[in-house]
Amino acid sequence: MNRPNILLFVTDDHGRWALPCYGAREIHAPTLDFLAATGIRAEQAYTPCAVCSPARASLFTGRMPSAHGIHDWLSAEDGDQHHPGLTGQTLLPALLKQVGYATGLSGKWHCGHPDRPADGFDTWFTMAHGTTARFGAQPFYEGNSIVELHGHQAVHITDRAARFLLERDRRRPFFLTVGYTDTHTPHSHAPQRLSDQYRNTRFATVPEESFAACHGHVRFAPRPDAGERQRQLADYAASVSMIDQQIARLMDVLENLGELENTIVIYTSDHGHMNGHHGLHTKSNATVPANFIDESIQVPLIWSFPDDRAAARQGEAERDRVLHDRVDHCDLFATILDAAGLDARSLADSVRSPGQSYLAQLRGAGSDRQVSNGRRQEQFCEYGNARMVRTDRHKLIVRHPGPNGHWPDEFYELENDPRERTNAIKAPQHADTIAALRAKLDDFFARYEEPSRRGTEIEQQPPCNRVSPWLATPDEVIHQ
Repeated sequence: MNRPNILLFVTDDHGRWALPCYGAREIHAPTLDFLAATGIRAEQAYTPCAVCSPARASLFTGRMPSAHGIHDWLSAEDGDQHHPGLTGQTLLPALLKQVGYATGLSGKWHCGHPDRPADGFDTWFTMAHGTTARFGAQPFYEGNSIVELHGHQAVHITDRAARFLLERDRRRPFFLTVGYTDTHTPHSHAPQRLSDQYRNTRFATVPEESFAACHGHVRFAPRPDAGERQRQLADYAASVSMIDQQIARLMDVLENLGELENTIVIYTSDHGHMNGHHGLHTKSNATVPANFIDESIQVPLIWSFPDDRAAARQGEAERDRVLHDRVDHCDLFATILDAAGLDARSLADSVRSPGQSYLAQLRGAGSDRQVSNGRRQEQFCEYGNARMVRTDRHKLIVRHPGPNGHWPDEFYELENDPRERTNAIKAPQHADTIAALRAKLDDFFARYEEPSRRGTEIEQQPPCNRVSPWLATPDEVIHQ
């Protein structure tokens, strides 16, 4: 069969709110605007875990953290050295390689052992020193070798991705993952030509909010000075624009090669991000205990199919289509397999994945489409010793004991409390709803966890780093 090329962008800490197609009218991202306008934008896309390593591991394995075993970001000093990562597990690129795909990674990996290619990747280029070295001299792992390059990290990632596209065996379809980190803290090294255009921007779509004590204790907060807040938002927006320009470069390479007409382009982020939302900065580890606030767990997700782009060029396609189904990275795993012509359901079952392909929904998506009856109505997430289930109306968070104690469970009635400011876990009128959601949560994880890797027994799991939320004490607020 004629299998399509698949170009997958997985960026870092890019909140769903921070794109024009999701309402951030102050941010300039014309390439992603084009992909969304001519493709399908998912309105309810989530991460299974709102921190880097476990989220990415869920995408590449189709499994929840309590099945793949990575429960927090892997530290180069601790987790990468002592955590097994995804060793021995079935990975998405390996499954695609079995049916003829040429596979490559350029950019962030962060699922363990970056000094050698993960299983299934033919081509490998990733950062040797994590995500914070955005500009200057910095080492990269290229295959089994280390190279030192100078300049903007994103440019080097694009250069190596372009090299893969230019030099691969063009008789084979390709699966290329590109991982930019510009939207990860610190946001301080975007090109001046980009950051300066936002210096006087009033980011009206970003709320200025106080912290609600129902989420525990603040760990990472935005800088309190108004000028610093403006600078921080300008730099974050510039990071989005930088990523957008790099995506445009790779789209142009594909078009020049004549390959764009057979390439599915997917854009997503590992998890969300808060830039002052709820009085917080960063993601789920912005609080002790970890939070499951929507801005942490919601991600952008755009699918662009070649036939849709061709129809748009002829003026024949419906534009700005929206997928309203609730989907996550485990589903993305299954949907990519389906798009490549594999038996997604069988492969997901074989690795104990809850992922469901939504390819059929994508191909029929329209701007007025509602949630499909055949898909689940709940979203499940976890982070270490805490688990969450969310519906359209409610959110339940169940916390288990850990090294720094046993924190209270939380329940939010989202219709009347969309900003999650009142923990209604003890409200008697919600007792039946809470019990029903707790049963769904327990049933889901009983089906999809591996008992030896479950986060509910976090002290039995190999450490990922020394600052996980279940290890931290709430005695210091860090302004980022």
